[in-house]
Amino acid sequence: MKALLMEEYKKLKYVDFPDPKLESDHDILVRIKAVAICGSDVHGFDGSTGRRLPPIVMGHEAAGEIVETGKAVTAFKKGDRVTFDSTIYCGKCFFCQNGQFNLCDDRMVLGVSCDEYRRHGAFAEYVVVPDHICVPLPEGLPYEEAACTEPAGVAAHAIRNTPLALNDTVAVVGSGLIGNLVIQILRASISGRIIALDTDVSRREVAKSFGVDAALDPADPELDKKIKALTNGRGADRVFEAVGATAPIKTAISVVRKGGSVTLIGNVSPQVEIPLQAVVSRQLSLLGSCAISGEYPIALDLMARKKINVKPLLSAVAPLSEGDAWMNRLYNREGNLLKVVLIP
Repeated sequence: MKALLMEEYKKLKYVDFPDPKLESDHDILVRIKAVAICGSDVHGFDGSTGRRLPPIVMGHEAAGEIVETGKAVTAFKKGDRVTFDSTIYCGKCFFCQNGQFNLCDDRMVLGVSCDEYRRHGAFAEYVVVPDHICVPLPEGLPYEEAACTEPAGVAAHAIRNTPLALNDTVAVVGSGLIGNLVIQILRASISGRIIALDTDVSRREVAKSFGVDAALDPADPELDKKIKALTNGRGADRVFEAVGATAPIKTAISVVRKGGSVTLIGNVSPQVEIPLQAVVSRQLSLLGSCAISGEYPIALDLMARKKINVKPLLSAVAPLSEGDAWMNRLYNREGNLLKVVLIP
């Protein structure tokens, strides 16, 4: 088969690659119809995360058609349209038994190679995955949109992991892909105000198109005044941070009310600085949100019912053979790209 192989850091090559084989009676062979480039792939492109050790076929946001199933697979058959979780979990450990699949002791992520494991991913014509991480696609949902189920699931998990109440005012820091998916799910789920914060004016405009009540620049010297004017002088009840760096995290903490919560989704920087005294003296809750833990059906249902619209977030749909060029454009932050989908 053809695959996009990272032979060395910052170098992807479209190559002939061994066809994946079923290794378990519960495995499924999927012909990839669309695969999106994740931000974690971009961050791993230069080796800075330590989770994309070459050589590796990256990619874990994908959808396709089943071409072969293992003998023990009963829920799926050849020809079924599916997507699959980015996380391969054991289903047996303490965390899996408690429904926290994203925290599995033996967790592996498709398209990741690190000191503990190497699992080639979906930047290829075919991939093998276990049947328990597969989810059927709703009828009529295009593969290009279905490839965005994983980030939609990430957004849904963050919201599910946050103590939201009806009519809460919520701020979302970062109007990239995840931030805008959070905004859309919030708009479908709560009745309170939603405030978007991003330094990029074009991304603020995208957030406005999804129905936020205000889109503000974190660098605005009057930000505090504007936030208080929107929140009865208190600050946002809940804040989602979808970047993962010191500056936006400080912004998130600055706009939340006393006793409120900040849910951290972004994961760009391994370490960040936080204003500790503000967190302690204002009794804030900092919540981490990792990946997905059963939210794929929710995300797919919202997408099928048009409560989530990913089309405006698709910056480009291109052949897998052009993956190196698109990865470099994303890595170099060219053209304010949000999501690029590759077609094998």
